[in-house]
Amino acid sequence: TVPDSSGGVVGPARHRVPDRPTAPPVVAAPDEQPPTLDATAPSEPDGRTSRGSRGLTRRSAVLGTVLAVLATGSLLTWSLTRDDDPRGGGAGGSGSAASSVTVRIGVDAPLSGGLASMGTGIRNSAELAVRTANETGHVPGVTFELTALDDGADPAKGAANATRFVSDDKLVGVVGPLNSGVARTLVPVLSRAGVVNVSPGNTDPALTLGPDWATGTRARPYSTYFRTVGTDADQGPFAARYLYSAGKTKIYVVDDASPHGTAVASGLTAAWKRLGGTVVGTERVDPAERDFAGLALRVRSSGAEAVYFGGYYDTAAPLSQQLKQAGVTVPLMGGDGIFDQAYLTGNPRADGDLATQIGAPAEESAAGRDFLSRYEKAGYAQPPGWYGPYAYDATWALIEAVKDLAKSNGGTLPGDTRAKLPRAVEHLAFDGVTGPVAFDGGDAVDRRLTVYQVDDGSWQVRTTSSSAP
Repeated sequence: TVPDSSGGVVGPARHRVPDRPTAPPVVAAPDEQPPTLDATAPSEPDGRTSRGSRGLTRRSAVLGTVLAVLATGSLLTWSLTRDDDPRGGGAGGSGSAASSVTVRIGVDAPLSGGLASMGTGIRNSAELAVRTANETGHVPGVTFELTALDDGADPAKGAANATRFVSDDKLVGVVGPLNSGVARTLVPVLSRAGVVNVSPGNTDPALTLGPDWATGTRARPYSTYFRTVGTDADQGPFAARYLYSAGKTKIYVVDDASPHGTAVASGLTAAWKRLGGTVVGTERVDPAERDFAGLALRVRSSGAEAVYFGGYYDTAAPLSQQLKQAGVTVPLMGGDGIFDQAYLTGNPRADGDLATQIGAPAEESAAGRDFLSRYEKAGYAQPPGWYGPYAYDATWALIEAVKDLAKSNGGTLPGDTRAKLPRAVEHLAFDGVTGPVAFDGGDAVDRRLTVYQVDDGSWQVRTTSSSAP
C-alpha cells in the first residue's frame, strides 16, 4: 500500500507504467531544436524559470552562442575558475578556491521525439539534485550548474553531444544517456577525454563487461562509465528464480534475436537449468512477425508451465494474445522490454503475464517518496518517470565526488578536477533516493529488480529484491 495525496492509505499500489526506451525513436520536426549549450536546463513549459542566468530565453542563448562561435571560430568553452578571479585559468591550472568556484554537470537525454517524456524526467531530476546541492550548500562554496543536451534517442546526436561536453572546460561530468544505443557512441568519446558519466538507464552489459561478456570473457572497456541501474545480465536469472520459486519446472523460451532479447533469454536459460528446471522448447522469431499460430500450437503441445520471451512489447503482445487463443493458459514473462503500457493496450488478454523491471518503484521507500514529494513541489510539468530517481542519484554521485575531491584537497578543488573525478566516483558510497549507491567496475552494487504482473489490465508489483541469488 502507498499513501494517497491526502495522507491516507490506498492499496494495493498501481504504479505508473514508464514509457520504455524500446520503440524506434521518432524523428523530431524541423522546428524541434535540441537545447542550446546553456548553463542551465531549459525552463519548463508551464512558465517556471530559474534564477539568475536562467532568465535568458532559448532564442537569446542560441544567438549568443552563434556570435561567440563566429567571433572565435571555435566552440564556446568555459574554465573551471574562481568566480571572483579576473585572471581566469583553465581546468588544468594550479587550482581554484572551493569558496567561490562554479562547476558544471552535463545531461544527455532524449528531450524530443518519442522518448521525450522520459528524457525530460531525467533532466528535471538532475536539475533538482543540482538545486538541492546549491540551496543546502552541500559542497561549501561550490556552485553547480547544469547543461542539458537533447540526443533524441539518436546515436549520432549522442556522439555530437559528447564532443560538445568535452569542449566545455567548466564541465566535470555527464549524467546519461538513457538509451544503450546512444551510450555506444557517447561513452567512447567521453572516455577518451577522461570525462566521467553516470547513466540512469543503460542496461547493455557490454558497456561495463566488454563485448564478449556472454562467453565468460569480461573486461571493463571504459573506466569513466558508471550506471545506477542493473543490466540485462541481471534480469534473466532474476526471472528464472521467480518462476521456479512459484512452482514452475518446465519453460518454453522465445527471443527476437535482438541484443536485449538474446541477453535476457540466455541469462534465464542458464539460471533455469542450474535451478533444475527443464527447457521444453526454444524458438527465435522475427521481431516484425505478428502471426504466431504455429508457435502457439508447439508451446501447447510441449507441456510448458510458462513461456519466457526475450524482446519487446510490440512482438510480445500479439504472441501472448495468440497463445491464449490457442488454449495456452500459462503466463508469458519477459524483461523490461515488455514492461510498457502498450503491451496492455495491444493485448486485452494479458492478465497473468509477468515482466521484470530494473530497479524498484520510488513509492516503495521513504527516501523515494521524499524525492517524489520534492519533485512535485519544484513544479515540474513532466513527471519524473521510472528513471527520474536514478537520474537524481547519478547526479548526486557527481556532486558527492566533487565534495570528496575538495575535502581531500584541503577544501579547494584541484585544477585537474575533471581528470580525478572518475576515480572519486569509483570509491563513492552513500544513501541515495533509490537506496545505497556504490559501484563495482562501473555497475551499481545495489542492483534490485521488480517483478510486475498484469492484474485486471494493469501492471502491479509482485516482488522487489536484489538481483543476487
